[in-house]
Amino acid sequence: MIMKSVKRNKRMPHIDKMFFWEFDIEAMDFDAAYKTVIARIIERGGQEEINELVRFYGYEKVIKALRDEIYFLPDYGIESALAFFPELKKEEMYCYINRKDKPYHWI
Repeated sequence: MIMKSVKRNKRMPHIDKMFFWEFDIEAMDFDAAYKTVIARIIERGGQEEINELVRFYGYEKVIKALRDEIYFLPDYGIESALAFFPELKKEEMYCYINRKDKPYHWI
């Protein structure tokens, strides 16, 4: 029997696995997936998770991702980002600029 080894990620934020239910969190590369992680926590997390994002990625990287790199957040996600980071302006956020005139539908 051949055993396949799974590479374990040594660098992980201290965030509950429930936020990433559809991923193999032990194998997830949190450095490469930073936009996904930040977007997910902004949408579904609270202050404790936001603090962990800032600790893990750094304040500037979180702000840059929210402002320039995350392509989509629902309206409530944008409002959460603005509440957690008051220096952000939604008119400067790519996810807002990208869809402000485009309605979206949930399936």
